[in-house]
Amino acid sequence: MTLVAPPAPNNAGFVERLRTAGIEPGDSTELQLNKQLLMFATGLASAASMSWLAIYWAIGPQFSVTWPYLFQLAMAGNLVLYILTRNFDFFRVAQLTLFLFAPFVIQWSIGNFISASGIVLWGLLAPVGAILFFGVRESLAWFFAWIFLIVLSGIFDYLLADSVSRPLITVPVATSIVFFVLNFTAVATMIYVLLRFSTQEKHKAQARLEEAHQLLQTEQERSEKLLLNVLPAPVALRLKNNEQSIADGFADATVMFADIVNFTQVAANMTPGQVFSMLNNVFSAFDDLADQFGLEKIKTIGDAYMVAGGINTRNPDYTAAIADLALAMHEVLERDFSVNTANLEIRVGIATGPVVAGVVGKKKFIYDLWGDTVNLASRITDESLPCMIHCDAATHHRIATRFDFDEPETIHLKGKGDMKVYRLIGRKAAGAGGQTPAR
Repeated sequence: MTLVAPPAPNNAGFVERLRTAGIEPGDSTELQLNKQLLMFATGLASAASMSWLAIYWAIGPQFSVTWPYLFQLAMAGNLVLYILTRNFDFFRVAQLTLFLFAPFVIQWSIGNFISASGIVLWGLLAPVGAILFFGVRESLAWFFAWIFLIVLSGIFDYLLADSVSRPLITVPVATSIVFFVLNFTAVATMIYVLLRFSTQEKHKAQARLEEAHQLLQTEQERSEKLLLNVLPAPVALRLKNNEQSIADGFADATVMFADIVNFTQVAANMTPGQVFSMLNNVFSAFDDLADQFGLEKIKTIGDAYMVAGGINTRNPDYTAAIADLALAMHEVLERDFSVNTANLEIRVGIATGPVVAGVVGKKKFIYDLWGDTVNLASRITDESLPCMIHCDAATHHRIATRFDFDEPETIHLKGKGDMKVYRLIGRKAAGAGGQTPAR
C-alpha cells in the first residue's frame, strides 16, 4: 500500500493541500516522501494519544487530561499552520519537538517511570523521525536530547522515590503492567510502520529512477545509433568527446559515385511519396551492400550515392571492395525487382588517391570528403554511360590482377582535360566468387 499523492497545484485550497500532505509541484522526491511521512506520523501519534487516554480512563485511573489535550491541540495547530504557510522546515522541527517533550511532560504529571508505564518511550519518535525527516547526522542531537531527558527523569525519580510530599496518581499494578505492554508495543509498531513505509517508498523511488535510467540508456543508444548512421564510429566518438574541429587527411582512399540515369524523367510522373519510396528502396539496398563490404557510406546527393574505402579500418583491401560493391549494386538493380521497382539504371565512377575528411558545420552537420580524388570520381561518373563502371588509372593499376577491364579509353573530363579511364567488367574467372559482370 502507498500513501503517495500527486502534488497539489500552487493555487490549491486548504483541503486539497491537506490531502496531498502539502506537496508542491517543484518538490524533490525525497522532500515529497518526508512530507508524507511526517503527516502520516502526525496522524498515527494523534490517534494513539486519544486511544491511550480512552483506555486509561476505561481501566480506571483518573487524572488531568490537560496535557494530552494540549498535545493534541499543539499538533493540530502546527499542522494547520504548515498547510497555510507552507513552511515545512518549521513544521517538522515543531512536530518533532512535541514528539520529544510531550511524553516526558505527561509522565511528570502522572508520577514516575513505573506509574506512567514508561510513556517516555513515545519520545523515541523524535530521534527516529529526525533520521527520516532530516538525516542521520541531524538525528544525533534529537537522540542525545531524548537520552538527556531520560537520565534527568531517572535522577528525579531516584531522588524523590521516598518523598511523601510528591503528588502521585495511584495506578494499580495490573493497569501499570497493561500500559507497559501497550506503550512498548505501540511505540515499536509506530517505529516499524514508519520505517517500513519509508523503505517501501524509497524502493519505489529507486525503481522509478532505475526505470528512468533505463529509458535514458535506451534513448542514448538510439541517439548513438542515429549518430553512427550519420558519422563513422571513430568520428562519432570524437564528436561525443567534444572535439571541436574534426578533419583528417588520408594519403590513400578509394571514392565511388553511383548516379541514377535519367532520374528527373523517371520521377516526373510520380507522386512525392512514390519518389521517396523508390529512392529509399534503392539506397537502403546500397547501404546494406556497403556495410557488407566494410565500406563507409558518405552521403546521398539527390539521386547520387557516394561511398568510400580507406577512411576506416573495417576492410584493408578497400579498393577491391569498392569494385565488388559497384558490381553488386548493378546486380541488385538488374535482378531484384522488389528493390528496383522502376527499372532504374546507374552509372558509376571510381577514383583512388588522397582525400581530406571531416565534419562540417555545427547544425545539421555531415561527414564529407574533399580533394582532387573526390572531384575525379564525380567527373568520371558524369561522363560514364548507363550500366557501366569506369575507374581511373590508379584504381585500375591496383586491382587489375583480380578484375577484368576493357581497354582504356580517353575521355574529356570537365576541369581535368583528357584522361584515360577503364571500364570494369567483373572479377577474373579464377576468383569470380559468383559475381556477375556489369553490362
